[in-house]
Amino acid sequence: MEQFIGLDVSMKDTFISIREGGKRIWRGKCLSDPKLIAQVVRTRAPNAERVVFETGPLSIWFYHALKLEGVPAICIDARHAKAALDMARNKTDANDADGLAHICEVGFYREVRVKNIDSMLVRTLVAARTQMIR
Repeated sequence: MEQFIGLDVSMKDTFISIREGGKRIWRGKCLSDPKLIAQVVRTRAPNAERVVFETGPLSIWFYHALKLEGVPAICIDARHAKAALDMARNKTDANDADGLAHICEVGFYREVRVKNIDSMLVRTLVAARTQMIR
């Protein structure tokens, strides 16, 4: 059976929720390291169809690192996901991960195009140059 995973990513920890057949089958957290997350995905959800997380400061790096690990990662629009996640009674990181997994399972998300690493580096250099000029 297909499994759907939601990741609530922060700088230190990432909360993970795995759903299968309309029910949550596992929920936990690990350090925000794509290699560790990929290991959890391979161990807990070998039939993962999609792994969803929201746009944010780490999304470009996370997306490419997870793809290199062979994880079917999808980055979705945070504003679009917020509308669905705000309906939850208790707003916690673990519940957000579960909500993202549910959004993924239902297919109610808007995927965003993630730029490549080279574009991110050029943008970072231009921003650093602008700061130095100021």
